[in-house]
Amino acid sequence: MSALRPKPADKAAGMKSAYERALERLEAEGIERPDPDALTDEAKAAIAEARRVTEARLAELEILHADKMAKLDDPIARAEQEEFRRLERGRIEREGEEKIARLRRSPA
Repeated sequence: MSALRPKPADKAAGMKSAYERALERLEAEGIERPDPDALTDEAKAAIAEARRVTEARLAELEILHADKMAKLDDPIARAEQEEFRRLERGRIEREGEEKIARLRRSPA
């Protein structure tokens, strides 16, 4: 009966991961596989650093905003501060996304 069971090495050779199956489906639809070497290690590190800087700037904004809000009693001033925070947050996020996009486009 043990002759009917596949050996572990045979079984592993025939199995595919979900990722491999997804790539095969993409190819069947005419979509090229992503190039795993598209970004250099330096580019990946630069993108990670850009993300860290953006997150740090957003955290700083939130801390300063909370401090400012704690000192404001006027509803109009509070609304203005909320609007400033919203706009500033959007600007910081946009700048971070643009920097990452530039890093992705830049040649290795």
